[in-house]
Amino acid sequence: MLIQTKKKTKPAVVLLVEDDLADQELTRRALVEDMIRVDLRIVNSGGEALDYLRRDGKYANPADAPRPDLILLDLNLPGISGREVLEEIRSDAELRHLVVIILTTSEEQSDIARAYGMHCHSFVTKPVNVTRFVSVIRELGRYWFELVTLPKP
Repeated sequence: MLIQTKKKTKPAVVLLVEDDLADQELTRRALVEDMIRVDLRIVNSGGEALDYLRRDGKYANPADAPRPDLILLDLNLPGISGREVLEEIRSDAELRHLVVIILTTSEEQSDIARAYGMHCHSFVTKPVNVTRFVSVIRELGRYWFELVTLPKP
């Protein structure tokens, strides 16, 4: 889903790995309303995320699975967890350079320590409040796409 913005540069590819449809929609809306130029790709499970990243199955065509500039990864996913996805990303020579932001409801110190131990770039706890959730997504977008210089995928 291409989110149009005022900027003329190539859109950043964001892979949202999130099984909650409401959080998917809030993330999409936050990026649209903030006018960040993003090509948002959404997958619903850890297994689907790995298929996307490895270009397996329905993602075999590279045009259907462009390398993400940023991955927003929930930890609590059906099947293969976000923790396992992060572990797989970091153990794969072709994927380990990808920027991974953990975006989850967990506030557990063990989850935070483990995620940083596996070299996530940030750990963000999803706010329960909808307004604050949208604000957090906008802040992430501004930081990662306006302030930070990301490597080319």
